[in-house]
Amino acid sequence: MDRKVGRYVRKIMPAKSKKIRTGKVEKYINSITSSGKGVFMGLIDPEKHTPAKGAKLAKMMYEGGADIIMLGGSIGAQGHALDDMARRIKESVSIPLHIFPGNIGNITKHADSTYFMSLLNSKNPYWISGAQALGAPMVKKYRIEAIPTAYLVFEPGQTVGYVGEAKLLPREKADVPVAYAMAAQYMGMRFAILESGSGAPEPVPLEIVGAIRKTTDLNIVIAGGVKTPDHARALIKAGANCIHIGTKIEDEKNPLEQAKKFARAIHMKNGK
Repeated sequence: MDRKVGRYVRKIMPAKSKKIRTGKVEKYINSITSSGKGVFMGLIDPEKHTPAKGAKLAKMMYEGGADIIMLGGSIGAQGHALDDMARRIKESVSIPLHIFPGNIGNITKHADSTYFMSLLNSKNPYWISGAQALGAPMVKKYRIEAIPTAYLVFEPGQTVGYVGEAKLLPREKADVPVAYAMAAQYMGMRFAILESGSGAPEPVPLEIVGAIRKTTDLNIVIAGGVKTPDHARALIKAGANCIHIGTKIEDEKNPLEQAKKFARAIHMKNGK
């Protein structure tokens, strides 16, 4: 092996490398979904809050019943600000801290896990495989659990659709997103995020969620447009496994009570 290559490999690899297996966070998620309940993933956008406020919000989500705290946004904080917020959150809660990355700079060594995701319907190869190649060594170096994930962006797409240069998936035709989801599973991905965009008027239609549930074994994650606990409950009943809730808790006067309402809806077995 070339000396430069050897030094690089030793730098990013632990002393004893192991085969990639399902990690602790993914097993934790699967333990919840196998009971028929949904997973409440509380999302905090690092760009919107100071590290102290972000940690306070994370604690309220945790006390309200969130199963996982996530950090992420389409245009998010990075570097010291992200590290500081992540560290404070880890000190405040005892549930996993998961990254919903907007780009390669949104990785922090304080996270337990990250979606290692590909925006399959992007028109730009950077978002399909380029960013992943650039970010992989950092994920390996920090020993962050990587969860193989397809990212599918639907109409209207909002900021993420614009930034990710997505060819937005239709809301009226299930065959196109179902084909993408099936492809994701055949490529070895275990999760699929169905994203409408933060602040979207509605989440992905129930019919599409149900169709993907019937045709794949993926963990289905709903992001964007989930405005009420009733929305969340209906999505779990339709076949979703995990629900991202961010804005509708962040913007509330009483985030703790709102978190409790979403937790009750998402944790109902099979949405009932």
